[in-house]
Amino acid sequence: MDGELRCGGVRAADLAERFGTPLYVYDIRRIEDRIQAFQKAFAGIDHLLAYSVKANGNLSILRRLAALGCGADITSAGELYRARKAGIPAEHIVFAGVGKTEPEMVYALREGIYAFNVESAGELERLDAVASRLGLRARFAVRVNPDVLSPTPHEYTATGHAATKFGVPLEDAAELYRWAARRRNLEARGVDVHIGSQIVDPEPYLTALEAVLRLVSVLRTEGVPLSYLDLGGGYGISYDAGPELNVEALAQAVVPRVREAGLSLVVEPGRSVVGDAGILLTRVEYVKRAGKTFVIVDGGMSDLIRPSHYGGYHAVERVDTRIPRRTEAVDVVGPLCETGDFLARDRPLDVPEAGELLAVRTVGAYGFSMASNYNARRRPAECMVDGDRVTLVRRRETLDDLVRGEENLDGAGVSEAGEDR
Repeated sequence: MDGELRCGGVRAADLAERFGTPLYVYDIRRIEDRIQAFQKAFAGIDHLLAYSVKANGNLSILRRLAALGCGADITSAGELYRARKAGIPAEHIVFAGVGKTEPEMVYALREGIYAFNVESAGELERLDAVASRLGLRARFAVRVNPDVLSPTPHEYTATGHAATKFGVPLEDAAELYRWAARRRNLEARGVDVHIGSQIVDPEPYLTALEAVLRLVSVLRTEGVPLSYLDLGGGYGISYDAGPELNVEALAQAVVPRVREAGLSLVVEPGRSVVGDAGILLTRVEYVKRAGKTFVIVDGGMSDLIRPSHYGGYHAVERVDTRIPRRTEAVDVVGPLCETGDFLARDRPLDVPEAGELLAVRTVGAYGFSMASNYNARRRPAECMVDGDRVTLVRRRETLDDLVRGEENLDGAGVSEAGEDR
């Protein structure tokens, strides 16, 4: 507006002045709009919207999602703790991941979660043993790997084909259900599939769905009743003005098939809920010309690793464009001692001056959640905008935070027995 970027109804420059940079900013109304769009799209079937906590686990966001009736898709005890602390009911939580530990299983069983998405025979055997020891019944779904190679932007985000660590081969899944049917402490509740991330075409979902529904039909003839199908997540959004998944079109194709099978539905949106609701504000420290032009900013790969790790594209723009600048192809780089520390490379940009603010777009998912303290850098603050209202939802880390949990100042050290559940 008038050459100045606004977040909701607030000037981005005012947020940077108030909270410093680098700074994550989330528009909660955009997030709520996305949730309502999913709820409307899948309204024709009994469904659970299990938000993928790994995308962005900020408690303030999770609390708003809980208020809208969302459940959670979790991958660790820490994410379970976050979801429960935010008020998400345990019976609305599904637990994914290939490496669940015994303490994590104990924690989740005692909380009474909706189901475990089991990814191997060894995991199902461990779940049975833990549930038996506790005298509890473990509800589960087998995560089926249908060997569907879906088109995704990077090899790391394709998870539904045979060469990945995820899921149980389709041809092996039925035997796990048969084995579980003979165990007193296991209850087969559903079947799960997740084929990747950043998928913009409904067709791979439908291919995977048909394979899973055939498995459900076989199991029912053998007396294994299942009540739900978990379609997973990975619904693609646009980072560079490209296509994004039409969730309504996906729902129109999926809902009749699942409803006809007599199943309820679980979907696990993450990035598609929060991705385009976030920006990262970062301040220019220097402009350096040395064979090419480097715009050196105070935010880097420790704050946003997607460009370096996934080759992820994020639009970068000046926050205040009222003063025109000359456009050049530049590298926007951070302060870390790594050549891989960049936010954009060979990117046309109106070259800013030192002290100016830049905004990195579409960072609401896998931005802060993948941030680190590499180079002993403090993780950034996060704030949430709700129209004209601004809330600091995570303070910037302090230097003391960097050494919390390490050796005491008197050299006595810390206990070898860490806290675990």
